[in-house]
This record gives sequence, structure tokens and C-alpha cells, in this order.
Amino acid sequence: MITGNDAFAWEVSAVPRRAPHSGLRLIARLACAAAAIAGLSLFARDLRPSGTGRTGDAPATAEPPAPFVPSVGPAVRLAVATTVTAPRFRLDLPDTLDPVRAEPPRITADGGRREETFHQGAFPVLEAPYLRVVVGETGPDESARSLFVTLARRAADGPGLSVIRTGERGLVETKFGAVETLEATFSGALDRVCTGFAGSAGASHRFEGWLCAPLGQAPEPRAVACAVDALVAMGPETSGFSGPRDPACRPPPEIKTGSLAPSGPRKIEARLRRNAQARP
Repeated sequence: MITGNDAFAWEVSAVPRRAPHSGLRLIARLACAAAAIAGLSLFARDLRPSGTGRTGDAPATAEPPAPFVPSVGPAVRLAVATTVTAPRFRLDLPDTLDPVRAEPPRITADGGRREETFHQGAFPVLEAPYLRVVVGETGPDESARSLFVTLARRAADGPGLSVIRTGERGLVETKFGAVETLEATFSGALDRVCTGFAGSAGASHRFEGWLCAPLGQAPEPRAVACAVDALVAMGPETSGFSGPRDPACRPPPEIKTGSLAPSGPRKIEARLRRNAQARP
């Protein structure tokens, strides 16, 4: 007869016992699986694009893409107004139509040099001439630029114009010597054919600008030379501006009409005598 204890002992003995090495195999498999998961995580992190990771506990919100902003280059001719407002130069031109206007002196940001700008007339007024002259300090370290580049930079800086065509090059004789010229078409509110010029006044100053004739025509070389010769210095200490000017550039003297010179007594008596002799 089998008692309860004997039956329990038989059931325990009937359960198959695990080999002592089965637990070690399970631990090894778990370790391999963990290592594989860790390796895949590292591999996936390396493949993720830079900048998509999050730090800390920041919420996983998708950031909108940054809007496209076109790159804006520096100003064509960077310059700042100077506190020294007393002009050093002027344009000695007659105020026949419009007076000569001087802009405030500026200091260039690319070299810290002072420059002054003068203009006469208005570019959109096609019936009148338009002159713009910039005179500034220069130095031996300043790089030389072509006249076309100079005109394009000056046109965009200030009047907001552009050079759309160029024509013949030339030279005009002025009190500063031979000055380079270039026929150019400037575009703004309208298109005008002008003549650009650039030259040096001694070793410390340089000038550049353009002259536009009325009715869209290119100015005569003599008119360009006269406009350049009109640039004078305010004080004698500035060298290079005191050359002789062309006398033909000066305006003709004013002539008063409607007035006759008074005749002397002798001329009146002689006239009366001739009239008396001429009578029959």
C-alpha cells in the first residue's frame, strides 16, 4: 500500500531534472541578445542625420524648417557720415538752371577715407543736364579699378542707378591732366546716355562721376572737361586742384541791354552841325 509520503516522493522523482549547464546557456543567450540590441542602437544612431537628436527631456516636437532668406551682400560703397561737416571742395559752376548741391561728407568703411559728393540737376529731368561728382582721399594701398566698375558702384550707391550699356572710351584734357572717360547708359526712372570720368588730383585725392546732356544725348568732350575743371578746393592747403582752367569754360559776362552810353557835348554839337549842313 502506497502512503501519501510515498506518492509525493514518487511525483518529485518523476519530474525531470535540468542539467546544471542549462542556466548558464540561458544567461549567455540573454547577454548575446542584449549586446546585439545595443549594437543595433549604436548603428542606428550613427545613421541618423546630424541635428535631429534631442538633448535632455525636451518634447519630441517637429521643428518647422527655417524660411529661405536670400543672401544680401554688403552695400556697394559702405560709408558713414562724419562729424566733420565743413566741406573741403566745391563745384565752381554757374547756377544757370539748378544750383550745385553738396551731400554731407562721408567716411568710407573699407578704408576710413573721407569723400564728398556734389550734384547739379536731377537724373529724371531729361530736359536739363545732370552732373554728379565724388571726390575723396586716396592712398598707395588702394587697388585700382576699371572705370566701368567705378561707375557701376557709384551709380548704385546714392542715386540708385544701374549701368546697362557702355560705349566708347576716351580721354579729355583738363587742369588735372588727361582724364579717362567712358560713354555709359544709366538706368533709373528712365535711361540716359552719359559720359563717366575718373582721374586723380595729385597723389592724395581722386575724383569720379558722370555728366548727362539734355534730351538723352551724350555730352560733348568740352562739356565734360569743363565739369571736371569746375572742381576746386576750399583752401590753398589742398594741393592738386589749382591748375589753370580753360577760359572757354567760364560763362560769358552779363550784357545789359536797353541802355546806351551817354553822348558828350562835343558829339552832340557835331551831330547838330552835320544836320544843319545837310539841309537844302
